[in-house]
Amino acid sequence: MILRILILGYGEMGHAMESLLADRHDVRIWNMGKVVKGSHDTLEAEVAEAQVVLFCLPVTPHFEIAQRIKTHLTASSVCLTIAKGLDESGRTAAQAFESVLGGKHHYGVIYGPMISEELRAGKLGFADAVLSDAADFEVIRSLFRGSALVCQQASDLHGRSWSVILKNVYAILFGMADELGLGDNMRGHLVAATIAELSGIVQAFGGQAHTPYSYAGLGDLITTATSEDSHHHELGRKLARGEWDDISGEGVHTLRMVEQFNVFDWRAYPLFTLSHDIVTAPQHLRERLDEYLQFLRGTESCPI
Repeated sequence: MILRILILGYGEMGHAMESLLADRHDVRIWNMGKVVKGSHDTLEAEVAEAQVVLFCLPVTPHFEIAQRIKTHLTASSVCLTIAKGLDESGRTAAQAFESVLGGKHHYGVIYGPMISEELRAGKLGFADAVLSDAADFEVIRSLFRGSALVCQQASDLHGRSWSVILKNVYAILFGMADELGLGDNMRGHLVAATIAELSGIVQAFGGQAHTPYSYAGLGDLITTATSEDSHHHELGRKLARGEWDDISGEGVHTLRMVEQFNVFDWRAYPLFTLSHDIVTAPQHLRERLDEYLQFLRGTESCPI
């Protein structure tokens, strides 16, 4: 089935999605306030014809754009996002969609290991699709059939959202550990401890304990935390090297929003706290790391 797809945003992931979909579907593109590829001059007119509206944008404009287009969406269209961050109100993309579109229009998230450069090179990507209406997975199946993206239906919309967002916070620690030469055993610890903490955090939001073991959680964590091309892995390396001038990214913004809005009791999670502390006060990185390791030595029971 050929679908009419409107891609919002034409950065790396917008280009990657175009490369995945353009051979089989009618793809239109809107970027930076203009229709880059399409049949009409306005966003609203393109939305009115789209069967799928794919947000390849940062989270921050999701709420505003969803508000702008909601009256132009058809009854059967689906809004999808790949955004992995928090907006300036501390909301996930799923929460932004839910507040604007909930009960009126269909929406969902697509999360997992999907490095844009690899997708554009024809390499495989893997994702969980969580939808407000499970029946819409037929659209997802048609959307990516024959492409390099393996997309599977999943549940726990908010649990997967928090897993994929918070993994960026933890990925920073992997880069730090690699730069300090802490070894492969430390990497193994970081994986296990990260998933344990994510499971606790997800449950605090009412999600399922096993959700972080998904593509959105463990899958995306391993990809982001171990790739030398990963921005967040490199941030960890820079912090350990004492290069503190340009420390920014989704994970850093997430740390700031979690603290500002007290999204959850983050001090209850030692590894999350370590990431927070080395990002906000990198001059004390080694001291905070030593304190964390001392805490581990005093912990007798396995958290998993």
